[in-house]
Amino acid sequence: MSINKLAAPVVKWVGGKRQIIEQIVKYVPEHISTYYEPFLGGGAVLFKLQPKKAVVNDINSELINLYEVIKYSVDELIDDLNKHINDKAYFYSIREMDRNPEQYRLLSPVERASRIIFLNKTCYNGLFRVNKAGEFNSPFGNYSNPNIVNEATLRAVSSYFNKARITFTCQDFESALKGARKGAFVYLDPPYDPLSNTASFTGYDKGGFDRNEQIRLKNVCDRLSQRGVRFLLSNSATDFIKDLYKDYKLVVVKAKRAINSNADKRGEIDEVLVMNFE
Repeated sequence: MSINKLAAPVVKWVGGKRQIIEQIVKYVPEHISTYYEPFLGGGAVLFKLQPKKAVVNDINSELINLYEVIKYSVDELIDDLNKHINDKAYFYSIREMDRNPEQYRLLSPVERASRIIFLNKTCYNGLFRVNKAGEFNSPFGNYSNPNIVNEATLRAVSSYFNKARITFTCQDFESALKGARKGAFVYLDPPYDPLSNTASFTGYDKGGFDRNEQIRLKNVCDRLSQRGVRFLLSNSATDFIKDLYKDYKLVVVKAKRAINSNADKRGEIDEVLVMNFE
């Protein structure tokens, strides 16, 4: 199956891998039976590799709904996206929909997917972020001409989803990996370990992801290794993470930090790639 270069992330996601994508893919094994990605997010690595068979997962139900709509109903999604306007009052009216559960349940899957793309393209910093109640809380971005309807990318992603054997799941990462067997390859991109006590990159879902979760993930990696499943994990290069995975191969890479509200703090930071193979 040929690579479609137009197939690319349709939403900007906290911790997106576009900055270090080339450093990641050079470590991906050439022969893979099934590709697994339990923290899918914006899917930069998935779209770069475009494996023929994949099981992809995210705990964020709105994101998985978006991908399923792109696969099965891309024409309807594009039509719905065209109704949106880049206006502050309109933005907040759309954002407020998830504050009213009864109203929100009336939205169709296509309308929910359209809402997520619109908010992502027009909110400040273009990032999906929710509060502890699971409500989208990024403010209006005030951009002059955001690309709300990127039809070429949406159609390319839909085409890839329909040509490949893709299974979408929305569950805990540990459950999402139970089917992985020898010959499979797992790419893990969890919410990163914070670089400081005040930093946090875990606002993509109301559940959060603390160090107990990082330890649980490491235990899952150990079990993957015991089953002969190859994995590659990316995380921030904190002392905690490097010590946690000290028994595995570690490669430190540089990445640009682009989500800090202070422009002076958006420089390069160290990230670490962890793998259980050479």
